[in-house]
Amino acid sequence: MTSAEIHELARQCGFELAGVARAEPLADSEWYHQWVAAGYAGDMRYLADRRAAVRDDPRRLLPAARSIICVGKLYNTPWPYSARFDDRERAWISRYAWGEDYHLVLRRGLARLEGLLRECCGTWFQSKICVDTAPLLERSYARQAGLGWIGKNTCLINQPRGSWFFLGELLVSIDIEPDAPPPDRCGTCTRCVDACPTAALVPTVSGYAVDSRRCISYFTIELRGPVPEEHRAGTGSHVFGCDICQDVCPWNRRAPATADPAFQPRHFAPPLEKLAAISEGEFRALFQGTPVTRPRYTGFLRNVAIAMGNRNSERYRAPLERLAASGDADVAAHARWALRQLGRGS
Repeated sequence: MTSAEIHELARQCGFELAGVARAEPLADSEWYHQWVAAGYAGDMRYLADRRAAVRDDPRRLLPAARSIICVGKLYNTPWPYSARFDDRERAWISRYAWGEDYHLVLRRGLARLEGLLRECCGTWFQSKICVDTAPLLERSYARQAGLGWIGKNTCLINQPRGSWFFLGELLVSIDIEPDAPPPDRCGTCTRCVDACPTAALVPTVSGYAVDSRRCISYFTIELRGPVPEEHRAGTGSHVFGCDICQDVCPWNRRAPATADPAFQPRHFAPPLEKLAAISEGEFRALFQGTPVTRPRYTGFLRNVAIAMGNRNSERYRAPLERLAASGDADVAAHARWALRQLGRGS
């Protein structure tokens, strides 16, 4: 099959971007190991354990793999970016987590693509569906497949459509004409680097990288335990993830918006007071089927406490005092920290 035929099949399955890369090792694997060795993975052991070596070669996921079909699913919606939203009573949840869990959406689309491919191919082949939980350097293969370049914010950027894309892959045991990577078009722009409140985008010999130990998304989603006190103020009102480095990217100025109902916000910027008062059962019900459940209930309350402290409003004293009496040590400690911030000036 040709790459053009793959593009058309992917479009039929709801993917706005598609391309093909060869299923072979990339030079980026060496850079990845350097990133891990520098400690930039933080406490995310699943990025640094034995699975790190699996990322060296996609054939460790599917030994018969010959090609990787890379797809991109747009999730941008016509709601304001965090850089243009400053309601001091509301919490910010990263745009990617506003709707249905993208893992499920992408897997459905990739399963449909796999089925169409089998109908059109006329020959039996092996395949494997991957989303971001698979040990695969998906941004690197997406770049090889022509979907975009990897920007200084470490996101894949497509020239006409920006960076608001989920990525997925279908490994297949058939040879398909590969696409070519596009040129890097970040140029001298450093808006994402300059805008990061915690200076998480750091220069390396190979370009820029995310130091997870300074990243708001890492603090509010992946980190178990206390958020480093020196970075709490930088997290602002973010209670799950962060979009700042994409919000300020010039390539997202004219980014299209999806009409897919799966990604429309269920709870856009919910009130901080409401979030501080929810029970564990209410938390699960409120965010069921979305990525927001990943930090767990206590991790989420920890994030809410920090956001309240950063908003520095006396109206949050009572809810913070309730959180300070929590039976969870981390929630209580972060609420006490937030209480100390009240009255310190905005």
